[in-house]
Amino acid sequence: MDPSIHPLAPHHIPWYLPGPDGSDGLFTFTVWLMIGLLLVIGNLYLRLHAVPERMAHSTNHTQQQAVTIFALLALFTHNNIYWVLALFIAVVRWPDISTPLNAIADSLERREGRRIKPDFDPAPTGTGAPEAEPVTRETQSRGGEV
Repeated sequence: MDPSIHPLAPHHIPWYLPGPDGSDGLFTFTVWLMIGLLLVIGNLYLRLHAVPERMAHSTNHTQQQAVTIFALLALFTHNNIYWVLALFIAVVRWPDISTPLNAIADSLERREGRRIKPDFDPAPTGTGAPEAEPVTRETQSRGGEV
């Protein structure tokens, strides 16, 4: 075998062609580039989906659970309407309706006598003191007698 190069063979081979040992520089570069891009783009994608949840968490939003559920639905179903809905709920400050309604309900229960707070201090068990009867509607109608 003559070790000389054929006269028609190119004397300079580009870097992106595989070498005689089987190593492929372009393929190796492309694989590492795709892995890096996948990690970077995946990280940005997950951070983008977490924007409404982070907004709701930072402002201690009352509807934080709804925002979280809609953000997860948008992430897993790829329906953008859920993400837009989560963002809308996180941005808009909803009025607090439950606190005044609970205060009204508590006030009405006390006025109607449905919730009666016991006016006795039950003795701890094991002291030998007789057990006090809790105040109920029946005992209140009897005048609190035992």
